[in-house]
Amino acid sequence: MKKRDTEGTLGGGRFGRQAEAERNDLLVLEAARDVFAEQGADAPVSAIAERAGVGIGTLYRRYGSKEQLLQRLCVTGISSTIAELEAAAEPGGTGWEILARYMAAAVQARTGAFATLAGSFTLPPEVIAANERAKELAERLLRGGHDDGTVRTDVTTLDITHVIEMFSRYPRRTELDEHARHRMLALALDGLRGSHSGLPGPAPTWADYDRMWNHTPFR
Repeated sequence: MKKRDTEGTLGGGRFGRQAEAERNDLLVLEAARDVFAEQGADAPVSAIAERAGVGIGTLYRRYGSKEQLLQRLCVTGISSTIAELEAAAEPGGTGWEILARYMAAAVQARTGAFATLAGSFTLPPEVIAANERAKELAERLLRGGHDDGTVRTDVTTLDITHVIEMFSRYPRRTELDEHARHRMLALALDGLRGSHSGLPGPAPTWADYDRMWNHTPFR
């Protein structure tokens, strides 16, 4: 009988090392998402490695700098947002129900957790392009709610984005905190329904929002 090539087994060799590297990468990205959301762009990389349970050397072998890590988080974040928008757009329910489905999924995935990092690093070109795609999908979702009258007409897509960002930053400490977060999100979603008084102040614009993400190097 021919001896199995250990390079191809899960227990060792290339595939085993590759699987371990992928697991470590997922741990690092999840830890980075939480640490940056809680502590901002000044969070030390060592805190991320500690939260992920990996050595600092392991982290730096995958990401040569904090900026590279932030950029990777943005890539995965916008990919998740687009997937959630596309899933929510599947037929079924009123415009409000479709919008609420998307917002609940986005908050659960904490896709808006990095708003506090805006302008602290350079956005990769693929993220800029993907952001435009996400805006188009979100506008389509909101328009469905406006058209069938189930979502208040003075709500903009950027209002939705701000709500997602606010709840994405809510810390996950205990089951009680998580329960409170879901209750507050339910209250916010009810506030989007079609029969409410007008919103105060001017509507936010994407131009102002995009300017926040323009990278300005620290002096």
